[in-house]
Amino acid sequence: MRLLTHNYLQSNVKGTEKGYPLTIEPTKIEYEESPIDMEFVENILTKIDYSALLSARNQIEDRCHSDLGSDFIVPSLPEVMPKRYSDGNSKDDKIEEDETNQEAFLKSIHTILFDIHVLEGHLVCPDTGRRFNIKMGIPNMILHEDEI
Repeated sequence: MRLLTHNYLQSNVKGTEKGYPLTIEPTKIEYEESPIDMEFVENILTKIDYSALLSARNQIEDRCHSDLGSDFIVPSLPEVMPKRYSDGNSKDDKIEEDETNQEAFLKSIHTILFDIHVLEGHLVCPDTGRRFNIKMGIPNMILHEDEI
């Protein structure tokens, strides 16, 4: 499961009032580098919940070190999304930002959203504590009959 997928998942267990964001309890993580499309990454930023992404990044960090080695560093992200991406400004707007910092930020986002895969573990509903299995990178969000 990519963290992009995680950013859109929520618990729909009957009676759940706050089923988002799900907590990640990873037991196996894989890194698979993929080509970067900077324009796509820039556009997807307006469609993700940045605070949920930050939380997910922090939840997988320790497992990344144990599964991928201590040499692998999960890219860090600023606590707040840069204003350029959070307020709807396009790249044509005259905002004085360092191009190198913009590129590094987009590469970090790309790595976290697309290159780190949670292969095994659980997603946990913050409201009910319901645990959803992740097997072979696929989260099983099917509800039991009594949860519908």
